[in-house]
Amino acid sequence: MRDMQTQRLAMVESQLRTDRVTDKRLLDAMAEIPRERFVPDSRRHLAYIDEDIPIGHGRYLLEPRVFARLVQTAEISDSDVVLDIGCGSGYSATVLGRLAQAVVAVESAPELIEMAGSSVDEADQDNIVFQLGQLADGWPGQAPYDVIFINGAVQQVPETLLSQLAEGGRLCTVLRPDDGPGRAVIMLHADGQVSQRPIFDASVPVLVEFNKTRSFVFS
Repeated sequence: MRDMQTQRLAMVESQLRTDRVTDKRLLDAMAEIPRERFVPDSRRHLAYIDEDIPIGHGRYLLEPRVFARLVQTAEISDSDVVLDIGCGSGYSATVLGRLAQAVVAVESAPELIEMAGSSVDEADQDNIVFQLGQLADGWPGQAPYDVIFINGAVQQVPETLLSQLAEGGRLCTVLRPDDGPGRAVIMLHADGQVSQRPIFDASVPVLVEFNKTRSFVFS
């Protein structure tokens, strides 16, 4: 246990603070939440490495620095309602729940929903609701959201998700069109329009549920 605490603090000091993560609430959350609870037992020794960790069903725990910088960009306040897309084992939802008023976390793999629920119960947080559903559909029943966070790279962000942003809402993800280089972006909803701003280069696993539908041209 103490070894994991040491690794967690080392992650904050050597991976996050050195890469322009300065939000104290976020740093405190990631220093306190046991990341090892959210990975399979066979990979717990990898919980604090600076790489994406596979957790099954095509999902990954995002590399800590990329995850933290994306979350920081969203500027989440304690009155915000957040939609967490592709929540996997629940780590992202747990961190987001420390910052926001409430989190709706969507995952399409039932096994991961079960794992997430158990892990979050251990964290003793009651402001997170897990929903089983298609990632690209979001969760319109609780919309609009102040922040939408997508756990992975996408080729495109569907209008279905953008329509669930509140006025002044922010969507954070990594855009990676057609297997090209990834770029972390923030999308802002203001005055009925959505604008997009690049943040930093990022290489994270793709969420295939967001792949563009390929069209065929017959000659």
